[in-house]
Amino acid sequence: MKAMTTLQILCLAGYVLLLVYIAGLSNLPHRLSHKLEQHLLFGSAASVFFLWLFRTGIYPGLDIHFLWLTACVLLLGFRLSIISASIALLGVTAVGHEPWHLLGINGILGIIAPISFSYLIYTLTFHRLPKHLFVYIFVSGFFAGAATLALKMFLLGGYYTLDGFHDWNTVKDNYLILIPLLFFPEGLLNGMSMTMLVIYCPKWVYTYHDKYYLDK
Repeated sequence: MKAMTTLQILCLAGYVLLLVYIAGLSNLPHRLSHKLEQHLLFGSAASVFFLWLFRTGIYPGLDIHFLWLTACVLLLGFRLSIISASIALLGVTAVGHEPWHLLGINGILGIIAPISFSYLIYTLTFHRLPKHLFVYIFVSGFFAGAATLALKMFLLGGYYTLDGFHDWNTVKDNYLILIPLLFFPEGLLNGMSMTMLVIYCPKWVYTYHDKYYLDK
């Protein structure tokens, strides 16, 4: 394994501490004793894992793939979505799609930051916009999903530039330039996922309640 830099070590330590803290707040053993929550957690992790396996890219680290983290946040809530996505990240790292020395960087910039941003959009939407089903799907699902993908790509592109692994022109011309092409598909994937879930399995969705969006 490649030697880790000070920044990578600090990010890994911070990522692990955050996971331990979040797992403690979530009362994970108790929640996993319920079969539905257990299936949702690991089912979401498996979905993210398989999505992240299918990727493309020209330069190392500058890989393009769907995230589906916004749908994961809306389905599981803030804390469990981080745990679920972290399981997926460990999986793609174990099979060689991500390097071990970047586990902390990918955890902070590829999971914690995007999920926090997506949950922030959901929170602002819930408190500031009309509580309507279409607002939930299109703003909290579609728009948040697209914006979260853009944020994650900007953060990782910035890291690779500042770290000196790639120069700015390489990152801009072979990675960031693709954001407009991925904006709509990522948003559509998250929006459609939430549409199907709230129609057929609303009780599975942690952030959705009929009394807010349907009952008058």
